[in-house]
Amino acid sequence: MPRVLLVNDTDKPIAELREALQRAGYEILADVAHARALLHAVETQRPDVILIDTESPTRDTLEQLAVMNASAPRPVVMFSDAADQSVIRAAVRAGVTTYVVDGMAPGKLVPILEVACARFDEEDKLRRRLAEVEQQLADRKDIDRAKGWLMDRYGLGESEAFELLRGQAMKQGVRLGDVARQLLSRSEPPCP
Repeated sequence: MPRVLLVNDTDKPIAELREALQRAGYEILADVAHARALLHAVETQRPDVILIDTESPTRDTLEQLAVMNASAPRPVVMFSDAADQSVIRAAVRAGVTTYVVDGMAPGKLVPILEVACARFDEEDKLRRRLAEVEQQLADRKDIDRAKGWLMDRYGLGESEAFELLRGQAMKQGVRLGDVARQLLSRSEPPCP
């Protein structure tokens, strides 16, 4: 059962919304009255999705979302009366997955939440893939630097230097990039 954290940053009652979510099979967690408590609520309640109802997201709300998105990212659906393009862009930069201006209609809520979760999952895959590629590039750079240092220091050929690094990685049971960084940090070779 998906767990929903409701953040009601308005004076509007949300009982109808709560009932619609429960009928759709969502578990409703304790409400958060203000976005200032968002990060703590996410860390303690561990929701699957966050739903925020606000007239217009404040700077505090956006800052809290950005902090949450950096440390404990979750799909976030924001219902707001603010249709200003700069507000929408700021909300998306802060981590809002879906921004809805046309009001919170309980009948439309489930598909909106499903789209937000699907979009978040796809973006999460892209973020993880990007981090993996960035790590591979950093590894390759460090491996090349370590090979160059071994070649200069011991008069080895490129393939010999690589085999030395690879053998050490296998012996230690760590990645080749980690062995290269260990060598570079201990040896303090000159930077190319």
